[in-house]
Amino acid sequence: MARAEKVTAVAELTERFQSSSGAVLTEYRGLTVAQIGQLRKSLGDHASFSVVKNTLTKIAATEAGVTSELTDLLTGPSAIAFVHGDVVEAAKGLRDFARANPLLVIKGGVLDGRALKPAEIVRLADLEPREVLLAKLAGAMKASLAGAAATFNALPAQMARLLGALEQKRAEGEGGAAVPAAAGPGPDEPEPEAAQATPEAAQESAES
Repeated sequence: MARAEKVTAVAELTERFQSSSGAVLTEYRGLTVAQIGQLRKSLGDHASFSVVKNTLTKIAATEAGVTSELTDLLTGPSAIAFVHGDVVEAAKGLRDFARANPLLVIKGGVLDGRALKPAEIVRLADLEPREVLLAKLAGAMKASLAGAAATFNALPAQMARLLGALEQKRAEGEGGAAVPAAAGPGPDEPEPEAAQATPEAAQESAES
């Protein structure tokens, strides 16, 4: 490969590392061209699968800031799945193909700058797709919001019942208050006129 071609290849690989959300390194020793084509088709829009040269890929990965834990695995016939879509779906595509075609060996990967071991990639493939997780999250949020709305809607009715109970209690308190008995005149108060009449006046009234 001419130097200009190497520079171009490194630049393209660097850009792919930087623009991808993740990358999975594989060894494809023994796979046919048709099988590799089948793998590319199974990955769909979630990832692109490219056969790479180890030396150029190490340079590109270093320039892209990829962890050395991935570049140290660049030995033997190497191919990289650059993830552009759903990471879980890409991991599932690689896992399922490797199960059906043991010649494809998943050696490791990187996701958002973090190195992944083969077992972690398999566990990632066991997760539910992004759309399913988002749907479940939306459902949980909707249920939470519905519960909050029901609570808010119930507040006016609860307040009305509380105010009604307070008014009733206040009315019962006012109606049940004891009316004080009429008190007799005090020692300094004048007696009523009927009590002040003399015996003579009472007698005259009786004779008339």
